[in-house]
Amino acid sequence: MRLDLSLRQLEAFVQVAASGSFRRAAARLGQAQPVLSRLIGQAEQTLGARLFDRDTRRVEITPAGRELLPLAQRLLRDFDDTLGDFGAFMAGRSGRVSMVVLPSVSVAWVPRAMAAFARTHPQVNFALAEAPADTLLALLEAGRADFGISVRPAPQQRLHYRHLQDDPFVLVCRRDDPLAARAAVPWSVFGTRDCIMSAAHSSIRQVTDAVFLRQRTPPSPVLEYPSVAAAGALVAAGLGITALPVLALQLVDMRELVAVPLVRPAMARPIGIVTRIGRSLSPATQAFMASLQAAPAGAPDAP
Repeated sequence: MRLDLSLRQLEAFVQVAASGSFRRAAARLGQAQPVLSRLIGQAEQTLGARLFDRDTRRVEITPAGRELLPLAQRLLRDFDDTLGDFGAFMAGRSGRVSMVVLPSVSVAWVPRAMAAFARTHPQVNFALAEAPADTLLALLEAGRADFGISVRPAPQQRLHYRHLQDDPFVLVCRRDDPLAARAAVPWSVFGTRDCIMSAAHSSIRQVTDAVFLRQRTPPSPVLEYPSVAAAGALVAAGLGITALPVLALQLVDMRELVAVPLVRPAMARPIGIVTRIGRSLSPATQAFMASLQAAPAGAPDAP
C-alpha cells in the first residue's frame, strides 16, 4: 500500500515532534495553528494511525509517530539536499560543460581558461574534444556538444557565432631560408616557391584558398599535410614553405623553423564560440562561455 504524505505534512509532523507543542510548531513554520492541526490530521488519516496523543495540557508522540519520525527527518534532509544540489546547478556552480574545439585551440588558451574556471567552480566537470572545422561544426549541428570554439560557420548552418579573437596567419620556413630574415612576407611568395598546404576542408585551407584565388600566380602545392605537426616536420625537412595561423604554432616543433608575418593582404581566421541555434545550455556552460568572452586570451607570440 502506498502512503501518500505531502512534504508539508511531514514537515508539520517533525516540527510538532521536536517542539512538543502545536502552538510552538505553528510559530516556527509561520502557520496558523488550525492549519497545522489540519495537516497532522490529514497525515494521521492517510496513515491510519495516530501520531500524537494530545489533550489541552500536553502533546505526546505515539509509537507510530516514533517509528515515522526518523523516516520523515531523513526524507526532509534528502529533499533539502536535492534542492541544494539543483540550486548549485542553476547557479552554475555544478554541472557538465561539453565542448569541441579546433586542435590548435585545444593546446592554446582553452586549457588555461578551464583551469581558471575550475578554481572558482570546482564542482563543474568538463568534457573536451577536438576536431577539424568541418567535423566540429557537424558535431554541433548534431547536438554532440554544448558548444564549440571554431571559425565562423557558413550562413546556411543553423549555428550561432560569438567572436573571441582573430588568429593571424604567418609564413613558416626553415631558419636558414632567406625569407626568415624578412620582417614580413607577401602572400605572392607562395607562387614562386614550393609550398605545403593544409588538407581540404580545414579552417586553415579555407583562408589560404581564399587568398590564392585572388593571386595572379596561384601556387601549386607540392604536398598536402594531414596535421599541423606534420606541416612543421615537412617544412623542417626542406620540402617547402607553408602558411599557418599563430595559434597553430603551438602544435609545431619550431626549433628549426621561423614564423614571419604574412602581408598583402594581412589575413586572420576568426575564432569564436559556436552554438546550435535553439539548443538549451546549462548554467555552468553559460557561465564558462561568459568567462571566455569576458577575457579571451590573446594569441601567443610567434616563435
